[in-house]
Amino acid sequence: MSCSFKSLSRAVYEEHQEHVHKNVEEISKYLITKGNLCNKSQSLTVWRKSLVFSCKGFTVIDSCGNLVYRVDNYTLHPDEVILMDASGNSVFTMRRRTKFGLIESWYVYEGEMENQCKRRSNIDKSRKNPVCCVKKSVNILTSNPKVQACVYRVTSDSYKQHAMFTIEGSYEHRTCKVLDEFKRVVVEIKMKEANSKNVTFGIEIFQLIVHPGFDPDFAMAIVLLLDQMFS
Repeated sequence: MSCSFKSLSRAVYEEHQEHVHKNVEEISKYLITKGNLCNKSQSLTVWRKSLVFSCKGFTVIDSCGNLVYRVDNYTLHPDEVILMDASGNSVFTMRRRTKFGLIESWYVYEGEMENQCKRRSNIDKSRKNPVCCVKKSVNILTSNPKVQACVYRVTSDSYKQHAMFTIEGSYEHRTCKVLDEFKRVVVEIKMKEANSKNVTFGIEIFQLIVHPGFDPDFAMAIVLLLDQMFS
């Protein structure tokens, strides 16, 4: 009796360890940055307003009311956007590239980048490699009109590019979903619901929901790029 119980316990433990291992493998698929992955769903409130006077940007708070991210842009449509944490440290730097005046692409870099003039003067020095490229979808080039943008790994062979994530819905109406390659929802953008029926937030304040296994830093970076592409 004791032996059979031990065998059953061992089998249950091994099955549990296999399940945990599979979960870790699934989560690692989303690990394209060095950010912290969610182990449970996280809801952030995004306010389309900078804390700095006369700046365009974003202020993001968590469910406890703590400042998580901030963005301060001095121009309406800049070619570079920097996502900062609550302390003002650069989390991601995103740079715009437009190909043939049609396909808008943004390259995402971790941390802070040198300014353009300084970078050109030090062209022989080591450069940071982008963690990914986010491309705006063009209706005439896609079979799915719901797709607004796609996230690609940066490779030397453009013909082998495969979308890691697709963004579907309408950012303009704050109803977007980020799906992985298996069509599982990993991030959602939703209208902010007010507790009172007489209060409405409009589109300037909305929710960013990050599901387990995804990097909240990168989720917010996607929001910033959608705002540049569709605002």
